[in-house]
Amino acid sequence: MKTTTCGSACGWAISLLLALLIAHPVAAAGAEWVGTWGAAPEPPSPALGPIPGSPSFSDQTVRELVRISAGGERLRIRFTNEYGTKPLVIGAAQVALTDAQGAVEAGTARPILFGGRSSAVIPAGSPFVSDAVDLPVKPFATLSISIYLPQSTGPCTCHGLGMQTAYVSGSGDFVGKPFVPVRTMQARAFISRIDVESARPAKTLVVVGDSISDGVGSTLNANRRWPDLLAERLARRRGRYAWGVVNMGISGNRVLDDGMGQSALARFDRDALSVPGVSYVIIFEGVNDLGISYGRMAAGGAMAKGTNGAVAKYFAALVPAHKATAQALIEGYRQLIERAHEAGIKVIGATITPYGGATYYSPEGEAQREAINHWIRTGGAFDGVLDFDAALRDPAKPTQIATALQAGDHLHGSDAGYEALARSVNLALFK
Repeated sequence: MKTTTCGSACGWAISLLLALLIAHPVAAAGAEWVGTWGAAPEPPSPALGPIPGSPSFSDQTVRELVRISAGGERLRIRFTNEYGTKPLVIGAAQVALTDAQGAVEAGTARPILFGGRSSAVIPAGSPFVSDAVDLPVKPFATLSISIYLPQSTGPCTCHGLGMQTAYVSGSGDFVGKPFVPVRTMQARAFISRIDVESARPAKTLVVVGDSISDGVGSTLNANRRWPDLLAERLARRRGRYAWGVVNMGISGNRVLDDGMGQSALARFDRDALSVPGVSYVIIFEGVNDLGISYGRMAAGGAMAKGTNGAVAKYFAALVPAHKATAQALIEGYRQLIERAHEAGIKVIGATITPYGGATYYSPEGEAQREAINHWIRTGGAFDGVLDFDAALRDPAKPTQIATALQAGDHLHGSDAGYEALARSVNLALFK
C-alpha cells in the first residue's frame, strides 16, 4: 500500500485544530448547561439612606466571590451591561477556585475569554456570555472572579445588595495578582449568572423574589439566604438530578411596578425563563407592592423624612398610580404562571410573609395580603405552594413574624428565620 506524508501544510492544520480545541474544549457526551448561580441586574440608583448608590469604576480591578450550587466540568459567566448607557470595556478577567475566605487554590486560576480573546467590549444595553472555561467545579464551590475595567464605566449595571463582600483595587490591572483594596462593597458588579456544564442529569430552580430572598437580615459572607439553604437540602437528598438554584431576588422589588429593579412582570423572561436547565420557578413577591401602595410612603412620604431631596423624590416616584389590590396582584401572578407554563416550566407560589410592625405596614395592606395568601393556598393556579407565611408568623400575633425569626425590622428573616423557610419547603415538589 502506498503511503503519503502531508508535509508542512498538514502540520499547520493540525496545530490550528489543537489550538482551537484548547480554546474551545469539546463538551462531554450528554453534558448540558444548567444555571448554578445568579444575581439579577438592576438599573443604577442613588444612595438610599444606608444603601449606597450604584458604584462607578475607572482603571480598577473588581474582585467578587460567589458560591455556586450545582457542580460541573466547565463553567461560563454571563456579564451584563444591560442598564449601561455606553459600551463597557473589560480589559481582562479571571476565575479561580477559592476557600470561603477568598484564598485562591493553587493551579485553579483560569483566564475568562470572549471569542478566544482576553478582552471584550459589551455594547450598552446588552448582556455578554463568556467562552466556556475548562475548570471543573464541585457543588457549593466558591469562585473568585476578577474583572479589570480600564475605562470609566459610569454607574454600573449591578445587583445592589449581594450580602457578600467584593473588593475594589486602586489604579491598575490586578487580574491574577493580589492587591490591597481601596474600598469594599456588597454590590455584584457586571456579573449576573454562572452556568455549569454537568455530565450528571441536572435541573435548575429559579427564585424570583425581593429582599427576603436576597438575604437581607442574614449574616454577611455566610451564604445564609433561604435559597442557599434550600440548595443544600436538595443536594443532601441525593436523588437522580443535581440541582442548580439561581437566586434572582432583588431588594425592594415588586410584582407590578418598577422601582428597585424592573418589576417581576418585566424581568421574568430574562431572569427566570431564559436560565438554562430551568424546570421550576418559585415566585415569592408581593409584600413591597402592598407596603408601598398602602403604607406610610403612600400616605405623605413619611418614609423619606430626614433624607435629602433627591432621595425623597426617588421614594415618591415609587408610589404607584394604581394601588396593588389583591385582584391586581393575583392577575400579575397569573401572567407569570401562564408565561412559565408556555415554556414547559412549573411554578411554585409562596405565600407573602407577615410584616406587622414594619415601617410600611398598614391594616389596609394586611387585608390584601390575607386575601392573596388565601388565593395562593386554595386557588389551584400554581403547581405547588410554599406556605412561608405559616413558617414565619407568630402564632400569638399572626400579622407579625415571630421575634426569634426576624431580623429586627419586622420584615426580613434572621438566619434562624431563613432556616425556617428553607426547612418548610416540601422537597417532593421538585422531581
